[in-house]
Amino acid sequence: MAKEYSFYPGCSSQKGASSFNQLRSTLTICDELGIQLNEIPDWNCCSASIGYAGGGELPRLTLSARNLALSEQHHPGQDIVATCAACWLSTREADERLKQDNQLMAEANEALKEAGLTFKGEKKVRHMVEVLIEDIGYDEMKKHVKKPLEGLKIAGYVGCQTNRPFGIDGESFENPVYLDKMIEALGAEPVENYDKKVSCCGGALMFSEPEKSQALVKDIIEAAYDGGADMIVTPCPVCQMNTEVYQDQINQKYGTKFNIPSVYYSTLMSVAYGKSAKEAALDGQVIKAKQLEEIAAK
Repeated sequence: MAKEYSFYPGCSSQKGASSFNQLRSTLTICDELGIQLNEIPDWNCCSASIGYAGGGELPRLTLSARNLALSEQHHPGQDIVATCAACWLSTREADERLKQDNQLMAEANEALKEAGLTFKGEKKVRHMVEVLIEDIGYDEMKKHVKKPLEGLKIAGYVGCQTNRPFGIDGESFENPVYLDKMIEALGAEPVENYDKKVSCCGGALMFSEPEKSQALVKDIIEAAYDGGADMIVTPCPVCQMNTEVYQDQINQKYGTKFNIPSVYYSTLMSVAYGKSAKEAALDGQVIKAKQLEEIAAK
């Protein structure tokens, strides 16, 4: 029997958006592992970015509260799952803040009443990696490997949003190892002592102050090369985008010669589970992950 979850896809996963390839590869691994994601009907932006541009705290939290209330209405009893680190962070913050503050909860529900909704706070908000680690487990993930990623050395770039302020339960804030364990379960070798694994990539700063963000990304990529990595893997759409698509600009600015693929953990899993390059969404890469394409083609 499939494990069912209420699914919040988020804006960046939509067709043509920056992390559509993450959604595609996630759906293939869910199919393999017996996970059913039930999309929340009529969901809206979680306010991870626009919510801080103006309007204040209550509107920002209420945007996420609307998604939570819709989840409770349409998928009662199911934990809410997000694949995007920013969406998870924003939605989990709203969930916890409203549960802890009765006045704020009352104000949010007063706003939601206009849409005929009420947020009760009945279930947990979880990142997809939490589901994989806690409900599936590394041993079960390993059992489904059909094409081990042997010979690959991979830098597990966690980033900051899945690490602080909440983090993955049981993991160190300074040195979370869940990506390393997933990489090993898939037959590849993680970069040990990857000292930039929780460093910030600058996030949306890449748009407003690109020089500052590119300096951060340069260090993240350089550390991966220093560790002998063939590629970078991450759970975060913004981290993936920043470490992949700006390499040419960083090369021009710093005289570097970066050309290292940056992929999602779901992409790695899809390939290891015997899926085709298209099913693993490798066609969505800006810097082609040729070694994964070769494994997928076997």
